[in-house]
Amino acid sequence: MAKEELIEMQGAVTEVLPDSRYRVTLENGHEVIAYSGGKVRKNHIRIILGDKVSLEMSPYDLTKGRITFRHLERRGPPPGR
Repeated sequence: MAKEELIEMQGAVTEVLPDSRYRVTLENGHEVIAYSGGKVRKNHIRIILGDKVSLEMSPYDLTKGRITFRHLERRGPPPGR
């Protein structure tokens, strides 16, 4: 029941902070502090500066969020090919 109340947003990582936290700028211009969600952390998905991410936020605290997905961007062919 609690998961139905979450707000899903998209944004870009603007700063990598200590303790696996990130400053994310949302599409609407707001900045939030986000941390890696369980499956992102469990699967060792690396999040770097400039990555586009999806995150969940509680309607009670719109300054914090949980990163649930990192969107892939083509950065070019792998080295050596």
